[in-house]
Amino acid sequence: MPFTLPELPYAYDALADLGMSPQTLARHHALHRVYVVNCNALIPGTAWEGMSLEELIRHSYSPGSLAQSAIFNNASQHWNHSAFWLMMGPEPEKPMPLALKKALNKSFGSVQAFKDAFIAAGAAHFGSGWVWLVRGYKKTLQILATENGVNPLCFGQTALLGCDLWEHGYHGDFGIERQVYLMNFLDHLVNWENAALRL
Repeated sequence: MPFTLPELPYAYDALADLGMSPQTLARHHALHRVYVVNCNALIPGTAWEGMSLEELIRHSYSPGSLAQSAIFNNASQHWNHSAFWLMMGPEPEKPMPLALKKALNKSFGSVQAFKDAFIAAGAAHFGSGWVWLVRGYKKTLQILATENGVNPLCFGQTALLGCDLWEHGYHGDFGIERQVYLMNFLDHLVNWENAALRL
């Protein structure tokens, strides 16, 4: 069964007042379509045919290699973006669910300490990739920065929150100010209820 591009859960202009322009969101969603088209062209007739997206990512990932296969790159970026759209939302004023707040306090000392660490990890990451809040092996929360399309599924971790560090995701609105983009993401764009559901 071919993969499909998910519809955004909000309009292209829904995040405009929160720091993500309609142009950036539309361009970014169009790029997601490319990943889906590539997956559907590359996978038929291979050993990966018939696998779920999650299985495909886990089985096609090559640990320690920056030169991942085209199948992995497109499948992982399809998964990353499908999750990313849900991890954002146009209602930033909703309070963070208590369960998530308690988990962040336990793992990082405070919500602000988590935000500082998330921003620092994303800002320091070299090149393209993602920065994630993950639930690790002992169910503690950790921050993980990954190169290119690599995501927490590759390491058996659960992604609670992820932010795209590729230039197309923020240069149109923030230029080269990745740190400002990350601050804005945490303060104005995150759907904390979605992150809490992933706990």
